[in-house]
Amino acid sequence: MGIKNAITVDVEDWFQVSLFRHKIRREDWDRMESTVVQNTCRILRLFEQKNVKATFFILGWVAERFPEIVLAIKDLGHEIASHGYGHQIIFEQTKQEFAEDVRRSLEILEDITGARVLGYRAPSYSITRSSIWAWESLTKLGVEYDSSIFPVKHDLYGIPDAPRFPFEIRFTNGPKLVEFPLSTVVMMGKNIPVAGGGYLRLYPYWFIRKSVQHINEEGQPAIIYLHPWEMDPDLPRINVGVFDTMRHYGNLYMTESRISRLLDEFQFGTISEVLHTTEIRTDWPRTLEPNGRNGKLHPVG
Repeated sequence: MGIKNAITVDVEDWFQVSLFRHKIRREDWDRMESTVVQNTCRILRLFEQKNVKATFFILGWVAERFPEIVLAIKDLGHEIASHGYGHQIIFEQTKQEFAEDVRRSLEILEDITGARVLGYRAPSYSITRSSIWAWESLTKLGVEYDSSIFPVKHDLYGIPDAPRFPFEIRFTNGPKLVEFPLSTVVMMGKNIPVAGGGYLRLYPYWFIRKSVQHINEEGQPAIIYLHPWEMDPDLPRINVGVFDTMRHYGNLYMTESRISRLLDEFQFGTISEVLHTTEIRTDWPRTLEPNGRNGKLHPVG
């Protein structure tokens, strides 16, 4: 048996992506044409065909309006986790706003499913060095694992020197949190993102396949992500410039076939299932506490 990898879905609607946050007003969301249910159902059908269970990080705003899709995900045996409530970039919020956003999402999901929610993923992977205080806020809300860190350099997210594989965070006088970073491979001394989304659509498939294989040869699980809107080649178009148009809309028609091939060629499961069988690092760093108004953290104890 090979290493089991994690397959994850960030359940948000097409108009809620961070790229559009300055173009589509939040107060207009309820007037937009929603595609999240139909596209999530496409993913659920694919996973059912492949007999694969996944972790779905569900936006509270979506769950509140479409509780039936949350119940469908749960009833099919997948893991329910939080993507926050309003898809707000963490470093654009105060600590209090962030805590309220996550708390609201957890309450909505737990009310719908009748079960505790253990996991969280930040919108646009926005736990960065300037918002690393979010880890402590998550533990106070009862979250046990996070999957928000991308160990890369990027224009919106990333902590380039973070570990590439799951690690444990402990706080002074508080519980621990396990972080499951998004997958990268090392090339010429730099971490190259390969985890999903635009990387999955724009890189050659052979490179994605070889990257997952290499991560498994390192003795570690890969983590793959996608969004429901990425299953839709007819996604509504918003003018965001040449580069962002390519990054956001490029090769949408390939998403389903590429995910399908990965599911055929590698073993996949939920994050909780994968973490249960993975050795977790405890040395980056072992214990943390807040350090000053900028929210950065330093090792103690």
